[in-house]
Amino acid sequence: MNLRVKINLIVGVLMLMFVAAVLGLQVRSLKESVAEEVVAANRVASQLLNRTLWLYAAQGLPAMRAFLQGMGRVRANDIELFDEAGRRQYASPPSPYKSGREAPDWFVGLVAPPPSVQAIDFPGGKLVVRSDASRAVLDAWDYFVHLALIGMALLAAANVLVFWLVGSTVRPFSQIVRALNDLQGGRFDVALPALPGTEAAAIGAAFNRMVGVLRDNIETERRAARAERQLSDNRELTRWVDHHIEKERLLIARELHDELGQSVTAIRSMALSIAQRARTRADPQSEQAAQLIAEESARLYDAMHGMIPRLTPMVLDNFGLAEALADLVERTRRSQPQVQIELQVDLADTPLDTERALALYRSAQEGITNALRHGHATALGLTVRRQADTVLLRLADNGSGLPADWAQRVGHHGLRWLSERVEALGGVVEVGPAPSRGVLVQVQLPLPAAQVAEAEHS
Repeated sequence: MNLRVKINLIVGVLMLMFVAAVLGLQVRSLKESVAEEVVAANRVASQLLNRTLWLYAAQGLPAMRAFLQGMGRVRANDIELFDEAGRRQYASPPSPYKSGREAPDWFVGLVAPPPSVQAIDFPGGKLVVRSDASRAVLDAWDYFVHLALIGMALLAAANVLVFWLVGSTVRPFSQIVRALNDLQGGRFDVALPALPGTEAAAIGAAFNRMVGVLRDNIETERRAARAERQLSDNRELTRWVDHHIEKERLLIARELHDELGQSVTAIRSMALSIAQRARTRADPQSEQAAQLIAEESARLYDAMHGMIPRLTPMVLDNFGLAEALADLVERTRRSQPQVQIELQVDLADTPLDTERALALYRSAQEGITNALRHGHATALGLTVRRQADTVLLRLADNGSGLPADWAQRVGHHGLRWLSERVEALGGVVEVGPAPSRGVLVQVQLPLPAAQVAEAEHS
């Protein structure tokens, strides 16, 4: 049952109850009116006949019958004349008013008053006056039927009017329902026109605002999803690029160590041999040239070996993260003797895959380089330890620190590259001021589930 039918049904029931109440009150009024009319007519007729009876009673029963026949019908009364033996000598004629019609019995029971009988005794007979409410009840019935027909007509007209008004009022709601169904079906371009009626217009405006906000939210979510996919693709690309860069660095380092290193060593050996032969032949010019070549070869060899750890930490592949960090710190101490570096590594035999170990090593390398080059630090503290199912690297220095808006400034490519690299492995990089002064770099890398289970089992 829809809203329109419900409203019309409620209004119809209320109006029917109102009409029934009005008709009930009218029946009560008709009952009182009929009773008043019948009782009054019976009382008047009884009083009149009581006074007149003694005038004709002395003339005998025939004179009394002749008087009654001449008087005829008295409204709302039946008059009967009886002799001394109780035989009826006269009965008033039936009323010609609305002859042949009677009110329904149920209506008579509701409206008709109890009959009133007046008996007047006189010498030689008895006169009985009995009230008759049938014609008054019939008048009341006709009035009641007329009133009921008018009420039903008004009820029908009012229901038709209410049905039309309710229909015109709720008609916009069907548009709202269709729009909601379209919205549920995935049409986010649906919009309601200006609807008639205050409530419908307010609902339509609220619906249009809701659809607009929903459309904006969906578009925002789509853009966020695209950005997340692009970020994921960029991170994957970053990992791929880093992997190939590290691979190329490793190849270059091996070429430098194996091929170029041997060639430089051979050049130095040959230069020393030439210098030795030139010395025995007393050729100082050739000896000096050969000695110069040997010295340059030695410097080239040292420079090459200093470049190899910057290209790739070969110690990391051979001895692990702890030894690689120790080698990094030792080389930094040799190159920067005025700098104090403290190293603490506590991994509790935690196995690290190559990617995570290399990311932690590069984080330490980048942090130390930035602290010395940009912060002019003189003291650094490097700590690497396992914390639950993650590895935490913490590097603090006493340098000049970073400006508050360093993240918005151009540059700092090393830190941004480091963040991308760590985040690609599911980790987090935090850069901020140290407790006293300088910069604090914290790198947190999650361990793979397999490595966590292996470490716990061991």
